[in-house]
Amino acid sequence: MTADRDTLPRPPVDLIDSRTALFLDADGTLLAFADDPAAVAPADGLMDTLDALRRDLGGAVALVSGRAIAGLDAIFHRPDWAAAGQHGLERRDDKGQLVTVPVDEEALARLRATVHAVAAELPGVRVEDKSWSVALHCREHPRYEAELARRTPEIAAAFPGFELQPGSYVFEFKPRGMDKGVAVAAFLAEAPFAGRRPVYLGDDLTDEHAFAVVNERGGASIRIGTRTPSQAAFTLSSPSDVQNWLDSVKATLTQGAVRAQ
Repeated sequence: MTADRDTLPRPPVDLIDSRTALFLDADGTLLAFADDPAAVAPADGLMDTLDALRRDLGGAVALVSGRAIAGLDAIFHRPDWAAAGQHGLERRDDKGQLVTVPVDEEALARLRATVHAVAAELPGVRVEDKSWSVALHCREHPRYEAELARRTPEIAAAFPGFELQPGSYVFEFKPRGMDKGVAVAAFLAEAPFAGRRPVYLGDDLTDEHAFAVVNERGGASIRIGTRTPSQAAFTLSSPSDVQNWLDSVKATLTQGAVRAQ
């Protein structure tokens, strides 16, 4: 299914209940974008809401991000949470066990050098090194987006073990065969996520793989922002809108728990 902004409804608050498995992208979903990816931080009150949701959902909350897990921990300060980093290249389960997809380190080193050389030719373009993947950011200088869109496929073609993952003013190279959908499917095969209805929130093209998996499992996909086309069933406008919606979800879950007592 693909849709545009006008045909996507706002998700109802009761979309999430005690049997939900909640998956959350970070940048552009929980976190507002910043020119410097290292400069982002959760808005006031967000972590209290996420902690409450994780408690009410029996731990079935996971961060699913293009950032490395170490980067997520530096931002959210929740090293005991389940998380997928670098689009699933690394995944930490609910017990804290970390699984990393093998990568050709020699090819990665050559790719990294190539990416840095391109950035050196385009002043202001940032390189984000995520250990097993590497990305070019041009949010501060969007005039370079067309140039990077032209050059990055040529780079990817020279490194067949890697694939290009475009995003919002970012062009990332990651090992082939791994995406956020694969990561979500892996979570859904294990506790505490197994047997639950998945709900996924994400804003970028990279989240479409997860939307597809969640939709196939009878879950709900929520796009953040206005990007089209999308496989999402619902939409929220921005990270602040996401936080407001999650606050409402938290209140509904808390009221339900009180009534059940």
